[in-house]
Amino acid sequence: MLALWPFGSEVKQMKRVTNPYIFLLIFVMTAVAAMAQNPSSLAADDASTDPVTRSEFENRVRAYTSRRENLEAEMQALPKQATAEQISAHKSALLKKVLADRKGAVRGNIFTPDAERMIRGIIGSHYSGRDRMELKKELAEAENKTVPVRVNAVYPEAAELLEMPATLLQLLPQLPKQVRYRFVGNSLLLVDRESHLIVDYMTNALP
Repeated sequence: MLALWPFGSEVKQMKRVTNPYIFLLIFVMTAVAAMAQNPSSLAADDASTDPVTRSEFENRVRAYTSRRENLEAEMQALPKQATAEQISAHKSALLKKVLADRKGAVRGNIFTPDAERMIRGIIGSHYSGRDRMELKKELAEAENKTVPVRVNAVYPEAAELLEMPATLLQLLPQLPKQVRYRFVGNSLLLVDRESHLIVDYMTNALP
């Protein structure tokens, strides 16, 4: 007569085989539910690691710096022993040329929607919990509230400059030496290192 139910050691073996599959099924269902409840986090992770978006952003920044270098090359070169007055005059003249060349530039020429999503994803993954709260507090207390956050405005030299953490800079798209990232409130700016010109900016940089 055939046995209809397993007994003894057979039952134990069956439990050993079944339990891992139950745990795996629960884990998968939990992960799927979490992604369904927060699809934006998955999108942010994908955007922050998109090499195409990163490369295109870096190319747009290089296009600005290349054009800036070409405009400066058209000017009379500074003498090797230039005075402070000559250097200041040179910087002012270059700024005027760059502003004339960038007439009509608007926000988003460099920080495109895709680039903004990428950078928000990077910053959001780097700062979480207490670190994010502390950074928001630091940004709120910074003495740079007078900075006019708009394209082609000049970042006042008297305003506080918040240095970007080295670990964050390693994660963000790399910039040529002529430009820098700067936080003003919750906005992230691209600022010309020498003329302090705001080349572009994005809002809500810290999710």
